[in-house]
Amino acid sequence: MATNYIYSIRDHQFILKEWLDMERVFATERYKDSYGSDDIDFILNNARQIAREVLAPCNDDGDALHATFQEGRVKVPESFKKPYFLVQEKGLGSSNKNHQDESALPGSIYSCCCELLAAANAALGPYFMATSGAAGLIQSYGSEEVKNLFLPKMFSGQWTGTMDLTEPGGGSDVGDILTRAYPTGQPGVYRIVGTKCFITGGEQDITENIVHLTLARIEGAAPGTRGISLFVVPKFWPDEKGAKGEFNDVVCTGIEHKMGLKGSATAVINFGEEGRCRGYLLGDPPGEDGAGQGMAQMFDMMNEERITTGLAALSAATLAYNNAAQYASQRVQGRPLSNPKAGRVPIIKHEDVRRMLMFQKSHTEAFRALIVWTNYLIDIAAHSSDAGEVKRSKEFIEINTPLIKAYCSDQGFQCISEAMQVYGGYGFSEEYPIAQLMRDSRIYGIWEGTNYIQALDLVGRKWTMAKGQIFGQWFMDIMGFLMKHRSAPGLEKEFELVLKAAQNYLDMQKLIGMYVQNGKIGMAGLYATRILHATAKVICAKLLLEQALIAQEKLAAIEPGHHDYAYYQGKIGSARFYVHNIVPDVQTLLAIVKDGDASAVEIPDEAFLIR
Repeated sequence: MATNYIYSIRDHQFILKEWLDMERVFATERYKDSYGSDDIDFILNNARQIAREVLAPCNDDGDALHATFQEGRVKVPESFKKPYFLVQEKGLGSSNKNHQDESALPGSIYSCCCELLAAANAALGPYFMATSGAAGLIQSYGSEEVKNLFLPKMFSGQWTGTMDLTEPGGGSDVGDILTRAYPTGQPGVYRIVGTKCFITGGEQDITENIVHLTLARIEGAAPGTRGISLFVVPKFWPDEKGAKGEFNDVVCTGIEHKMGLKGSATAVINFGEEGRCRGYLLGDPPGEDGAGQGMAQMFDMMNEERITTGLAALSAATLAYNNAAQYASQRVQGRPLSNPKAGRVPIIKHEDVRRMLMFQKSHTEAFRALIVWTNYLIDIAAHSSDAGEVKRSKEFIEINTPLIKAYCSDQGFQCISEAMQVYGGYGFSEEYPIAQLMRDSRIYGIWEGTNYIQALDLVGRKWTMAKGQIFGQWFMDIMGFLMKHRSAPGLEKEFELVLKAAQNYLDMQKLIGMYVQNGKIGMAGLYATRILHATAKVICAKLLLEQALIAQEKLAAIEPGHHDYAYYQGKIGSARFYVHNIVPDVQTLLAIVKDGDASAVEIPDEAFLIR
């Protein structure tokens, strides 16, 4: 078996018990009678046990047996079914979206649990994670009738949910969708006709029903994204008591043959081939201006899924790193450069292997800090009684979301590549876990809006929200921390480097503004992805330095033989490595933007195609 589930919860414990002020979450009306700090270890250990003992053992089946399409039906590996229902039964699935469920976990804690589960079986996770997002939308926007029909079975996991945006040939250009909705004689119910593709979990044989959250244009609505509405379209129409009823003319015509995540079915779905497909409208129909509410509603789920995608990248990169570190500590090969006459040593003693491991360690800790902190802000935004705190949290979430999705997926894949390099030729072999992790994780840069879309969102929208004030506040929060602690003993050099990078970033932002003012708006698109990476590097450096300050205090209070001594040393080491080896990329990017090379957009299209 290639699967080798090696996962620690120590960094999660540090984040939730030593870094973030979780008492602010536990003290809210929502959680004051439910959870406290004393519950964290149990929750994390329980999630890891389920991941290791239940989900990980069937991971190889997903990769070897795949989800298969047979006679109009999709079959998933049989070993996936019990784990799916166990996750739901144990409260680690879609029930966490239920506002009425007092046992639902705070998002900051739940995100840590999801990381543990996703690392164990990345192909199984989407079946219950997409259901969470779909159920959340129905809870937010559905009528009482629709909520009563669908939510009990979606929260329990008896029914799954999907997000249906993309159409054949449409890609990310959602405004051009062809799926149509026509009024019926029943209020709020529309006839749906169209085709969607790349639908994760669009067909499977785990649950008795699948609920498709489907974008469509009501007849007569405005063109483009403005006229789109969102519909709840079940595979089987529920009867008045909410039980599975008659077939709703929702047909899977095939599934994708994918590079990775092969146990996760990615389906093509036809709605209304026989003219009998119906869906419930979420919210109101288009008004006199033809504007629908669908895109705004769908973005609620999509932004949540973007954070989840970054988390999935984190889980794959961390599992790859954990395996690579263990392999490096056991694989004996070569002699040290410092003493060539000495005996052969484990490869973890070789300088470049240590560099590769530190690249992975520092990045995965940076990803985790950014993701869990953002979920912490989501908890505050949802449950705090302080209006100013809620507003600030919501604004920071807006900035963080594209960074999480794009930076974690781009650099997470690079981390897995470094893990493969640690293994050498064995890493390229399917008998070891890295090959599958690399194949599985490549999709994360494409899911939920490609990473270029995330970069354009940052540069084109997040930079300019409220005339730049929101991004300015977000950035000033970083600057305030750096200035406050720039003389921290032992970390003076690190703070100096990040302050320099922050100033480089502001200079780069001004340069992009000048290009746009001078009519060279294409330059913003040319540099957008690299700018997003630079933005993430600055905030991740800040978060790692926050953690390093805490680790320094902890080290000062314990003896070298203490069981946590090496962990705290590692936290400081991660911050140092990231600041000295990753953050200087911001200065390099400033020089590139200053130079203004536009060769990529200036050469003719034909120059790319010469054979």
